[in-house]
Amino acid sequence: MPEDKRSDDVEKFLSEQKAFEDRKQALIDDLLRQRAEAISVFDERLAKLGYKAQAGKSKRNHHKTPAQEAAAKPKAKA
Repeated sequence: MPEDKRSDDVEKFLSEQKAFEDRKQALIDDLLRQRAEAISVFDERLAKLGYKAQAGKSKRNHHKTPAQEAAAKPKAKA
């Protein structure tokens, strides 16, 4: 009898844990959906104001590209 009770407790715990994880995932999915909707509404408002995103523009950073490094090095005299 105690063995049956323990296995029932384990099964109950596992089912509660699975239900908790499923609920957690559903909430995460809902938040992501809400975020996507909010971003699309914001983008629509920006478009109405005439804003056009600059696609493909790279962000400025402190890292040098190989071409910049080559230009910065002094040329050796032979």
